[in-house]
Amino acid sequence: MSRRPRRSMSQMNVVPYIDVMLVLLVIFMVAAPMMQQGVVNLPTVGKADREANVTPLRVEIGADGLFKLVDKSDTRPLADAKALVAAVQEKLTAQPERPVVIAADKSVRYELVINAMDALKKANVARVGLLVQPK
Repeated sequence: MSRRPRRSMSQMNVVPYIDVMLVLLVIFMVAAPMMQQGVVNLPTVGKADREANVTPLRVEIGADGLFKLVDKSDTRPLADAKALVAAVQEKLTAQPERPVVIAADKSVRYELVINAMDALKKANVARVGLLVQPK
């Protein structure tokens, strides 16, 4: 009897891999709707809590990082945040609920703006905000 020599199989059987992939697909299709979407609670700015009957004090921070306190037609340059707090508190003695807005140049570092805002908040200035230009 003559036997034929066995040839090795040079093809890969992919049926088990297809089965595994279909099972994984079903698992992900079932699990995806169950995953909770991330929710970010953003602050709203749509309405103000009260009307501003008085013009606010304006703290200007120029591109060079120097502070100015503007009250109607009175502009006073200030050296640093401590001088700013003292000048604002002096202006707010008559009207403690008067708002203070910070107007900073686009190129000013964020840290400088936050430090000014933090110094005013620590000095118990009731209403501090940021002045922006609408688009």
